[in-house]
Amino acid sequence: MGRPAWIAVMIVGFIVFWPLVLAVLAYLFWSGRMGCHARGSDRFERKMQRMQEKMARMRERMRAHMYGGDRWETSPSSGNAAFDEYKAETLKRLEEEQDAFHDFLERLHMSKDWAEFDQFMNELRQKDTTHPQDTGDQPQA
Repeated sequence: MGRPAWIAVMIVGFIVFWPLVLAVLAYLFWSGRMGCHARGSDRFERKMQRMQEKMARMRERMRAHMYGGDRWETSPSSGNAAFDEYKAETLKRLEEEQDAFHDFLERLHMSKDWAEFDQFMNELRQKDTTHPQDTGDQPQA
């Protein structure tokens, strides 16, 4: 049955016999027809994955427009040479800034990793100094 039919059953159930409404609600909930189960989150994840795939395709198309790796090959000319030159320079500058930002993020993650590693090593050294290992030089009786 469709949603309008279920709504009608609910209204009639309230008028006729309210425990019937509780039974219908339980059925709707546990059958998954209310959309309260994990299927809703799966749908959201599929939508997010599709969006990420579309963004990746768009990035690839933008990279395909690159000419020689350093100059943006513009779409058909606007007819204004000054604007076309400005557009190409701006896009090149934005790509350089994006690359610089990605490099910065990579260095930031690397420095954070090194800091965590150094902290681990310091804790390990402190643990070794507070609990000296047994060297086996105990006197024998």
